[in-house]
Amino acid sequence: MAKKTIVFIHGLWIHASSWQPWMVFFQQHGYATLNPGWPGDGDTVEDSRANPQAIANRGVTEVADSYAKIIATLDEPPIVIGHSFGGLLTQIILGRGIAAAGVAIDPAPIKGVWQLPFSALKSSLPVLGNPFNLKKAVSLSFKQFKYAFANAIPDDEARDIYDRFTMPAPARPLFQAATASFAGNETKVNTANTARGPLLITGGDKDHIAPPILGKASAKKYNKSVVTEFKLFQNRGHSLASDHGWKEIAEYSLAWLNKQGF
Repeated sequence: MAKKTIVFIHGLWIHASSWQPWMVFFQQHGYATLNPGWPGDGDTVEDSRANPQAIANRGVTEVADSYAKIIATLDEPPIVIGHSFGGLLTQIILGRGIAAAGVAIDPAPIKGVWQLPFSALKSSLPVLGNPFNLKKAVSLSFKQFKYAFANAIPDDEARDIYDRFTMPAPARPLFQAATASFAGNETKVNTANTARGPLLITGGDKDHIAPPILGKASAKKYNKSVVTEFKLFQNRGHSLASDHGWKEIAEYSLAWLNKQGF
């Protein structure tokens, strides 16, 4: 029996090309893989950096709908694996009932998660600190990236990831997540959908921008009749999907998917 296709979804500031090692890993285990960009993303990091206007002002629903259109072209519902805001998008897509299973790696919080750890606020301030950023694409400086993403890895590795994969990101999704508790439904997930596929949410205990308390709180929102699990990885920051330890996360995700019958 052929294995399902896996659709990988990147988050803010990290280009879709960062999924290449994951794609090779899962292809070696029999899966077909896709890593579509967000609307407006360039084909390469360089293209994305050169044309931030194309990326700007993209909201969560627009991005989710773009992935839903890609999924609709497949022969059957895929597995969806997303990191950061890609993890939130994974949950939105799973909640729509158009994915067979989902892995949300250190995801941005869904609507209804009210916790706001200091490190998450500090990580988001480069964007949220200026309301005029709403319709813009914003880049992180290396110092900002180091704090938000790469605090758990050495500076030279952080610099390598920054140089190879970072790009401007639309500010609108961060504003939508920040105001979700009292306005808007862009980050709302249908957690009551009992026909959805199983979901794994991960957290890194040193993650600054998406501390594990957010993933745990999201997991608690789901109807318990469908598998929903939370896995904490020790000594890992937000770069865990693209740094030297990525394979630990990939191997755990593979084992979990196999356990669910995929």
